[in-house]
Amino acid sequence: MNNLQRLQLETKGINLNQNELTIYLQENNLEPFAEYNPKSATNKKLIYQSALSILESIANNPEHMKNYKHEDMSISDFHENLMSRIDQLERKIRKLKTDEQIANETNFFMLFDK
Repeated sequence: MNNLQRLQLETKGINLNQNELTIYLQENNLEPFAEYNPKSATNKKLIYQSALSILESIANNPEHMKNYKHEDMSISDFHENLMSRIDQLERKIRKLKTDEQIANETNFFMLFDK
């Protein structure tokens, strides 16, 4: 699986063409056709950042800020739900560590300091 395919998994239901997805990946320092490494914390974080960029672009569209009613079904508060998902994704990204942070992390605790 490459980075482009992984981003498509993360953004299921959002219809963007391959060129648009490629731009989002490149803006987040990922090569679209490079192999996705699921064991890399940095790669995972960059995929989530790309997905966040896509959601933020969708949130900037004023057309999505309306409430719609379709037959008996109401599609309301789309924008509020989208903003909630953006907040969740931002928190998740902040908590994720990069490969460098994991490598520099130690399990040593100093109880006393001189």
